Amino acid sequence: MAPRTIAAALTPFTDGAAALDEAAFEPYLAYLQAGGVDGVLALGTTGEGILLSLAERKAAITRFADGPLAVLAHCGAQSTADTVALAEHSAEAGVEGVAVIAPPYFQLDDDALLAHFAAAARACAPLPFYVYELEKASGYAIPVHVVERLRETVDNAAGMKVSDAPFAKVQPYMLEGLDVFVGAEALIGEGLAAGAAGAVSGLASAFPEAVAEAVRSGDSTAAGELRAVVERFPRHAALKAVVGARGVPMGPDVRGPLRGLTAAERDELLAAVADR
Repeated sequence: MAPRTIAAALTPFTDGAAALDEAAFEPYLAYLQAGGVDGVLALGTTGEGILLSLAERKAAITRFADGPLAVLAHCGAQSTADTVALAEHSAEAGVEGVAVIAPPYFQLDDDALLAHFAAAARACAPLPFYVYELEKASGYAIPVHVVERLRETVDNAAGMKVSDAPFAKVQPYMLEGLDVFVGAEALIGEGLAAGAAGAVSGLASAFPEAVAEAVRSGDSTAAGELRAVVERFPRHAALKAVVGARGVPMGPDVRGPLRGLTAAERDELLAAVADR
């Protein structure tokens, strides 16, 4: 199977990020589809999912699932109960698969982490379940042997999104029979060469064509450089500013404690990416 490009989608807000912008989902998903991605990861790190209420996350998952693209729903939450509720809802909404990050704040031991992932996987079965590894966000890395134990415990553990860097932190998760998606754009080429199933990319939320080309060609140099430009600014607000500037009715609102761009930052950002 050809490697897939999955956009870690933005979540559109209105009213100063107090509410979901229901009207923005359809044109935004059409924009991503036109840019060449194969699907979206809804409510991941780029989608501000951890900052939404349970009800808001369920509503957003439904809106993403009603769109034209395949959807992986990120259901990771602080508690196992909320994670299970989101996984169950995602399965009912008709998503393609469910992803769950290791819960932040408490550094869980192996048994607790395994129980958390297994409960989420069973809640969405038989849909494919993906472990989402991002040490920087969780505060700790998921031990490889926990992933191996999960595969022995449930029938639907299909793969991982691994957003760590450098590639030496990704390589241990490249287990036989596991679909691993690379998160760091600069590592896409290296990941594909090592057998990755594709990329789940935050950059693709605003520059879908750039990441789709990196996955097609196996050369992610330009995508990595573009991500470095975006990282000079508050990332979520920067990506939303780019999407809005490209004609998609995506407002600039991000949910606190994330912050928006200053006028000077917005001008600098758009000038820096104007020819990309």
